[in-house]
Amino acid sequence: MIRPFAVKYIAVLFLCICFDLTKAQEGATRYVHADMKQAAGKKNRAYSECIGAGRANEGLRADWQEQLAMLQKDVHFKYIRFHGLLHDDMRVYSIDKAGNPVYNFQYVDKLFDFLQRIHIRPFVEFSFMPADMAAGTKTIFWWKANVSKPKSYAQWDTLIVKLVKHWQQRYGEEEVKKWYFEVWNEPDLRGFFDGSQADYFELYAHTARAVKSVSSAYRVGGPATSAVKWIADFLSYCERDKLPLDFVSTHDYGTTSVLDEMGTKKQQLKNIRDTLAIDVKRVRNTIDASSYKNAELHFTEWNTSPSSRDPIHDTYQNAAYILHVLKKASAYSNSMSYWTFTDIFEEAGPGPTPFHGGFGLINLQGIKKPGYHAYRFIEQLGETELKNEDESSWICRSENGVQALIWDYTQPSAGYTYNQNYFNRLQAPAGKRTVRLRISNLEKGRYQVEEYRLGYGQNDPYTAYLKMGSPTNLSPSEVSILKQGSAGLPLRKLTLNLKAGTYEQPIELHDNEIVLIKLTRHL
Repeated sequence: MIRPFAVKYIAVLFLCICFDLTKAQEGATRYVHADMKQAAGKKNRAYSECIGAGRANEGLRADWQEQLAMLQKDVHFKYIRFHGLLHDDMRVYSIDKAGNPVYNFQYVDKLFDFLQRIHIRPFVEFSFMPADMAAGTKTIFWWKANVSKPKSYAQWDTLIVKLVKHWQQRYGEEEVKKWYFEVWNEPDLRGFFDGSQADYFELYAHTARAVKSVSSAYRVGGPATSAVKWIADFLSYCERDKLPLDFVSTHDYGTTSVLDEMGTKKQQLKNIRDTLAIDVKRVRNTIDASSYKNAELHFTEWNTSPSSRDPIHDTYQNAAYILHVLKKASAYSNSMSYWTFTDIFEEAGPGPTPFHGGFGLINLQGIKKPGYHAYRFIEQLGETELKNEDESSWICRSENGVQALIWDYTQPSAGYTYNQNYFNRLQAPAGKRTVRLRISNLEKGRYQVEEYRLGYGQNDPYTAYLKMGSPTNLSPSEVSILKQGSAGLPLRKLTLNLKAGTYEQPIELHDNEIVLIKLTRHL
């Protein structure tokens, strides 16, 4: 009989052996091959189902709206999720001097109308508690989000019903049927919810029934927990009380810390490269084993680090990490919602410098970070994925061509202790390898070939910023220089007359470098 501790030892030993083999093969040639006649299926779009943002009130700012509109043109996200819809700075609910409730949806309408105009829907998160409805005074973040449960569930239920009915009247039932309604944010953390698991389950029950009382077709779910916690308990509770549950949501990050409210903790990447994919699959398996096996799964937050002051978010390494996670995890979740699209984000207060480790794909000045281009490159892939055994690439075909997105993801090693003292300085890649790309059974004819690259010094404004001396403020000319250097333009273009029906290209790929090759047939 093998003891549990021995099983753990064997598993760790196996991971170490695999890691050593991977390092040993770093210099070896990678072969990436696809056949135009061998389709794997439709391209998985879990990456573009949803994107995160800080809080609702930030969405009233002109620069926030400009950045989201810019991103939408390049990636076309279907949903956006944010905190604080019910926070006092949106003034949705208050009590007047006579003690009567006042419902005010003006700011919510302004925000949601904008989202409609740029063709993105809200993934509605019901949070946080209006102060005049709160059972307590505990808050979180610079903007003082109240994390208490309601002092009266009758008041809470009425607010939810009025909101949902208002949206139904304003946007139509058919439109609201396409939305998602998520109950709270990370209630397993006392920083986010000043109550027990049982308290959250009660809050979920009231909210779900309130939403469904307006229309049984509206989709509601939770528990929106951190680090994939409470899933089995939540499913059992919903089954026991026969509660509606259309989707399960949870969060996950790639570092050892979970809650870093003010961005002061030392963040360290987990040793297991595929940690997020493993967690996503585990949650999907838990749902499949429950009576809610038809429920969708949404990871409504994920990123390398849960700190809004972690320099890894600004790096080219972060872009490679994004592709690595999406490739491995997307098959098991309906959405993988990156947290967040912009550095206009104020949980720890306004960002103090142009590059301060903010979550965003775009910095405060509208400069596109490497992560932005990771998403943009995926979006440029055709809608049919081709069979391909390489685990760090996608090859897709479109009506008039084929696209290959190939990357390397290498975790930091020499000199790495934690993110804040590693990614705050220049990190040139230590290694490189050759990739041999081969695409067969192409139609013969003339093609335009475009090559895009992202890596150290390539579409890498953070490295350029460090070389500037990390100024606290950027001049307009410096902003212009950084924007030009991260415009995502092709590195080279050429016209190729393909006579044999096979395209082959050797590619030199450095650590954490990304290359996109596009072949477009001249019709």
